[in-house]
Amino acid sequence: MFRFVIAAAAIALSTGHALANGHGGGDPPPPKPEAQTAPAKVILTKQGPKLVDLKGMTLYYYEYDTTGKTSNCNGKCTESWVPLAATADARAVGDFTVINRDDGSKMWAYRYRPLYTSPADKAPGDANGNAMTLQWRVARPAD
Repeated sequence: MFRFVIAAAAIALSTGHALANGHGGGDPPPPKPEAQTAPAKVILTKQGPKLVDLKGMTLYYYEYDTTGKTSNCNGKCTESWVPLAATADARAVGDFTVINRDDGSKMWAYRYRPLYTSPADKAPGDANGNAMTLQWRVARPAD
């Protein structure tokens, strides 16, 4: 009986190390790629839910951005409407996609509508850009 207990303990110790590594020894598994976070979030306002960037600034879309692949706000337009910039290696996440701009930079889009902030908004939650022209709308999760 004593030999059986010693043999069982030796087997348990030798397999415990292999089970702890999850794959029987050798090199550890490669790290998982970091999940990319969405470039915007939804907040609730008196006018309903709206999209804001990670700093809380209201996001807008341009009615003439209809292809889902490009932005029609370039050059001087970007002085009044600032594209929501994406990094060169940004990848789509959820309903957010990446659009290539005319100048070679990238920007975020929501459901294929490029997103912008307005310099008229001075603090998180402001929505002063919406009053400037009817061609620009506050981006909402249902849009």
